[in-house]
Amino acid sequence: MVSLDKAVVARYKHGKKIFEVLVDPEGADLIRGGANVEIEEFLAADEIFADASKGKKATEEDLMGAFSTTDVVEIAGEIIKEGELQLTTEQRRKKVEEKRKAVIERIAQICINPQTKTPHPPTRIEIALTEAKVHIDPFKSVDELVIEAIKALRPIIPIKIEETEIAIRIPATYTGQVYELKRNFNVTREEWQKDGSFIAMVKVPAGMRDDLFSLLNRITKGEAETKIVK
Repeated sequence: MVSLDKAVVARYKHGKKIFEVLVDPEGADLIRGGANVEIEEFLAADEIFADASKGKKATEEDLMGAFSTTDVVEIAGEIIKEGELQLTTEQRRKKVEEKRKAVIERIAQICINPQTKTPHPPTRIEIALTEAKVHIDPFKSVDELVIEAIKALRPIIPIKIEETEIAIRIPATYTGQVYELKRNFNVTREEWQKDGSFIAMVKVPAGMRDDLFSLLNRITKGEAETKIVK
């Protein structure tokens, strides 16, 4: 449960009926993004409301009619995923700033200037976003926003998504840490060797190669073998 002063209203309309829940805005982002989380942890009240501001609860009849269930967690999840978040001006401003920063960081990691083959500095990306008048929707995922932003930036700056394929080998002693590699990077091929070692092909944005090498050094104490394929 979260405190009421942190919660925002998630509102869902079904016909003429309105259904609302009080939810933590950051938790709502996770839920809408498909994260595997316990929804009840982000609710400020174990209730489905017809009008949260007045404390008016939705009737069981209305809930059954709209959702075919009266289970609060199940209904809350649908309201959060499919409905609208009613943010205050300050909450919206903060979320837009957070998403804009995340978009800039992601573009700096995955894109390069094809003319120089080097990443664009975050400051250059930020200036170009302003010049391109890119709108940051606080309710869209960072992945969606990045795709939209890159498309808008192409007339402003030379930009290209650049990925590198890297072959890696992790000695048998450290293969217990493979899950961390697979959780953080795109492993396109993998194979376990007879000696217990793990080999794989990893596709990584050019700007994140150092992050990959840093992780491998950490989980294998510098004993991982790597080769840039392309």
